Amino acid sequence: MCPDGTTCHQNGECVRSTTGKFSCECVVGWAGNGKICGPDLDLDRWPDIDLACSDTRCKKDNCVRVPNSGQEDADHDGIGDVCDDDADNDGVPNTPDNCPLVSNPDQMDSDQDGADKKGDACDNCPTIPNLDQHDTDNDGIGDACDADIDNDGILNHEDNCPKKANPDQKDTDGDGLGDVCDNCPSMHNPTQTDSDKDLIGDACDSDIDRDRDGIQDSVDNCPKVANSNQLDTDGDGKGDECDPDIDGDGISNAQDNCMLVYNPDQADFDGNGIGDICQDDNDYDKVPNHLDNCPNNSKIFTTDFRTYQTVVLDPEGDSQIDPNWVVYNKGAEFVQTMNSDPGLAVGYDSFGGVDFEGTFFVDTDIDDDYVGFVFSYQDNHKFYTVMWKKGTQTYWQATPFRAVAEPGIQIKAVHSETGPGQMLRNALWNTESTDKQARI
Repeated sequence: MCPDGTTCHQNGECVRSTTGKFSCECVVGWAGNGKICGPDLDLDRWPDIDLACSDTRCKKDNCVRVPNSGQEDADHDGIGDVCDDDADNDGVPNTPDNCPLVSNPDQMDSDQDGADKKGDACDNCPTIPNLDQHDTDNDGIGDACDADIDNDGILNHEDNCPKKANPDQKDTDGDGLGDVCDNCPSMHNPTQTDSDKDLIGDACDSDIDRDRDGIQDSVDNCPKVANSNQLDTDGDGKGDECDPDIDGDGISNAQDNCMLVYNPDQADFDGNGIGDICQDDNDYDKVPNHLDNCPNNSKIFTTDFRTYQTVVLDPEGDSQIDPNWVVYNKGAEFVQTMNSDPGLAVGYDSFGGVDFEGTFFVDTDIDDDYVGFVFSYQDNHKFYTVMWKKGTQTYWQATPFRAVAEPGIQIKAVHSETGPGQMLRNALWNTESTDKQARI
């Protein structure tokens, strides 16, 4: 039972939100609304059976043995796409269906996209080959055939940032790249080289970082105060961590009854010390606190990995391909689909001081190489990684040193002197610490 009298299921637990309210959640291995919980075999937060409650989370999992947190079901037959042999019900099995989620019994493919063909019915550029199907502005027209990729009103051939909206076309350093997509907006660098993949071009990458928050001083909005998320609520160029008036309403943070929301009138109808405008929504992002994953950050309210940068950790040789990721459930579920070289998918959102919870699932017994995830990524030679290995294995390339992996979970602090390449590759594989590369 919660302190406020809320009663949770025997397989539930009481959870206190950042606003002090209590609710119930089912423990790992169980799913439901917290007040009623049922078994959850695949740990995707959907119960294996229908539960006696009206909440959405009490509905039976449409793929009991395979995680599918979004419950995607293209043909609405009650069987989730990930476990439905013919997900679009067009009479053509998913393999070899060239549109497995869109009914197209004729399998028409005008542009012959390559090995992984996309039928016209699900191809966002049906007459132009575009295997990646990128659609930057999400207008349903693939980048390969979209005359205005970022939908900013400026045609691609005239746009100095064709994939990032900038109708003003501002280009401070005159290098032909608009400021919004220039990794050194104040320094001429038309090649945009970024060797360490920290989103700062080599031409202006000093790595001087006095507060050691992973953001170099030249682009840090609080260079003397650690604030890795760089949150700047009022957009005044000064990060919240060092801004005496975070919302820019003329009232100091200590006196402001809505510190994150502009409200110079300080209206507080019920006199509880919390301004009316932020009563149940601290950051005024129109998502109530109890549904907001980041209630004090108006830029982020849910987990979303639909946009990310790919970081290759072993660019040498071609013994294996680079990783391939697919995103489901509106960005909340991330799947690596290929047996590949080591690589990372790093989201663009920056967090500070968060508890992250999720399910990690290996849905194959074909291979037993490493899998894992990273956090506190600064660049391609500085990050933390959590890695899991199923069995003992010596890496098949003994150069530059013999690397042996032992089964189990390990956490490594990676601070590689060399960055991506053979040394870092073997250091990540090796269960022991490797000098000047990675520490267990």
